Amino acid sequence: MTTIPAGLGHHAETFREDWLEGLADAYARTVRRVPDACGVISRHAPRPGKVAVVIGGGSGHYPAFAGLVGPGLADAAAIGDVFASPSAEQVYRTARAADGGAGILLACGNYAGDVMHFGLAARRLAAAGIDTRTVLITDDVASGPPPVDGRQIDPSRDRRGVAGDFFVFKTAGAAAERGDDLAGVTRIAAHANAMTRTFGAAFAGCTLPGAAAPLFTVNAGTTELGMGIHGEPGLRTTRNLTAAELADELVDNLLPELPDLPPGGDGRVAVLLNGLGRTKYEEMFVVYRQVNRRLREAGLRPYRPEVGEFVTSFDTAGVSLSLMVLDDELTGLYDAPCDTPAFRSLPGAHPAGSDDRTDAPAAAAVTAVTVVTAAPDTQPATDAATGSTAERATAADLPATAALQAAFDLVAAHEAELGRLDAVAGDGDHGIGIVRGLRAAVAAARAAEPGPAGDPRSAGAALLTAGLALADASGGASGALYGALLTETGAVLARTTSGGATTDGTGPVCDTELFADAADAAQRAIGELGGARVGEKTMLDALDPFRRELRTRAGEELAKAWRAAAEAATRAAADTAELTPARGRAARMGALGHGHPDAGAVSLALILTAVGDTLR
Repeated sequence: MTTIPAGLGHHAETFREDWLEGLADAYARTVRRVPDACGVISRHAPRPGKVAVVIGGGSGHYPAFAGLVGPGLADAAAIGDVFASPSAEQVYRTARAADGGAGILLACGNYAGDVMHFGLAARRLAAAGIDTRTVLITDDVASGPPPVDGRQIDPSRDRRGVAGDFFVFKTAGAAAERGDDLAGVTRIAAHANAMTRTFGAAFAGCTLPGAAAPLFTVNAGTTELGMGIHGEPGLRTTRNLTAAELADELVDNLLPELPDLPPGGDGRVAVLLNGLGRTKYEEMFVVYRQVNRRLREAGLRPYRPEVGEFVTSFDTAGVSLSLMVLDDELTGLYDAPCDTPAFRSLPGAHPAGSDDRTDAPAAAAVTAVTVVTAAPDTQPATDAATGSTAERATAADLPATAALQAAFDLVAAHEAELGRLDAVAGDGDHGIGIVRGLRAAVAAARAAEPGPAGDPRSAGAALLTAGLALADASGGASGALYGALLTETGAVLARTTSGGATTDGTGPVCDTELFADAADAAQRAIGELGGARVGEKTMLDALDPFRRELRTRAGEELAKAWRAAAEAATRAAADTAELTPARGRAARMGALGHGHPDAGAVSLALILTAVGDTLR
């Protein structure tokens, strides 16, 4: 099922919940839903005394991640919205549900949003007394240099995780199943990641659920070599390739990148030819024929090769090739049985020669077969109603709720433009994600703001709750960062014990100096969480001038000072068009990201402007 014109329409707001429910219905013998979380857990988990392997990532990549949960593989998976990481709250709840008392291994691809949310969840688990380790997967050779031993992995600098996820999940899950302790399971996962390399190619882009146009496209008659699974730009564009030519490109880009073979080894490599969502299995088999030939000519021995869909990119037309260099330990773990909705491995030995053909291969060449691109990107998907409308402001709304409602209204009006800006250097989901998050923030604030209207402690309580709701609903890096913006602001307001009196004379008042303190705290938190600095083309480039202008005007009336500061943020957001991105996915674009304002800076300026319009 795809969202090309012949497919079904989807409600974007409920798509994640809808497909997870369907998966749980279809595979109740293997998995079940995590209570009160967007995740699935093995029907047999938690198992006392066993290390829990918890994986996760965005929707749109099935069978990753929910399809790889079950005995012998992952114990649970936390799932985000399409192409967005699950929030820290969802990862935390999923991991707690899977905890068997022997510790938890969190494993995810090296993307900014996943790194932030899985990292925050790991901190919460540790604070709850649960021993937790994290392994980031970095197999995509097209996305950067390999990580340096001993240096912390950085999603802005190091390689991202793609279809090689499967090898890491499989071996770590098998290690946990045989009874390894947490240190041992973590070692295996890190070792499998170090032994794995992936390179991919795309022939046509994808359309997200409920969208009327493709998220990204590949020009007709061309192939994008090295394109990422969220539409991240590839290394180069070439003409349409024959199956043999495509196989040669995949192999040629991987062989120089492979780690050294184990001493005394026989050249074993686990092989995964992965479909990105729209490429037919028969076409992949044609490609694999040449892959197999080339690997054997290079002195490698394909071991238990797999051809199929393991980590997709919704309905993208394309393939990727993953190789994991095997030693005896990894071989045994890769052989181990497992039973998940999307992958099963039966128990029993895998004798030498099992992967060698017993018949004589046909001699005909495959170079004349061209991989087709399925439906062209130029045909938009059928429109689907979202099925939801934003709740409107009411006269009873207290100040924080009213401010968030105004921010939601203004950002929603610019949703398409924010998506367009984000698509220049990322996956194009910023508009969708921030609108979804603000909608949840408004609802949470409306339920949590106690009053009275002028009390900063009341606004603080609302913003603390709203920030958690935004991060949970929005997901991705933006969700984590905007959630931190609201929660840090709320924390400063909630701690207020001094200042002028409220309108009823009972407590402190919201003034410019207080909000300048809150803006300072928010900037520090966002910088620490995302690792960004001013000048790297992020939301900080709008927040920093806002913060400085507000501090300069600390003695002025709040509404006047805020509006002046919001104007400074708006100018600074526009000026980010002249910056070169240095953080997140956009950093991989280099100079190609120049000339367009940063989507996060623009959305922040919109929010600050809308809030200013509510102040009197």
